[in-house]
Amino acid sequence: MSKKYSVAFVTGANRGLGAAFAAALRDNGVKVYAAARDPASIKLSGVIPIRLDVTNAEEIAAAARASEDVDLVINNAGISKGSALLTPGAIEAARAELETNFFGPLLVSRAFAPVLARNGGGAIVNVLSALSWITFPTVATYSASKSAAWSLTNGLRNELRAQGTQVAALHVGYMDTDMAAHVSGPKSRPEDVVRYTLAALEAGEEEVLADEVSRGLKQGLSAERGPYLGAPAR
Repeated sequence: MSKKYSVAFVTGANRGLGAAFAAALRDNGVKVYAAARDPASIKLSGVIPIRLDVTNAEEIAAAARASEDVDLVINNAGISKGSALLTPGAIEAARAELETNFFGPLLVSRAFAPVLARNGGGAIVNVLSALSWITFPTVATYSASKSAAWSLTNGLRNELRAQGTQVAALHVGYMDTDMAAHVSGPKSRPEDVVRYTLAALEAGEEEVLADEVSRGLKQGLSAERGPYLGAPAR
């Protein structure tokens, strides 16, 4: 990664993909604000811990004020409740996931858009999922929140283009993180996803398909029977 971006703000930076982003950016000479609900949970050296619950508007505003030199925002913080749509507790699960996975990136992006504008435009990366395009009963409410976040990302790109802000959507299947610890299938290494994403960002790309799963699903969206329709009824 070159010096196209020099100061980054990463949400959910205490573990998983967020920690991998923070570490890779730091190792490439980027100043990193590493945000998490509990700053003490951030174990990386050489970064600046920031207290941030992405569902808390006051904490978001304070984080933006404390990070006025940022030119790259990584909206990574996310949760999954593992809920189907019609089970008990599904409404509560969906609301919690939307608060973090949709409203969180929206609020953070709104707070940092003026910061990025003052610093030459910069970039926002929204961490989405291959599940933005396909769903299963065990992740139905999560998929809905990531689909909403995909639409949010496309809308932000339209609205921030005039100020020169690059807005990139990162889609990836299962990764070897705590969120997917229960999954037994193939998983991408977070470090590989970060490396691919930063190279794509540097190249000016606006949609990042970081693994074969996401690339295959995106290609399948134009099929006569898209993968989101599931298996045909018998």
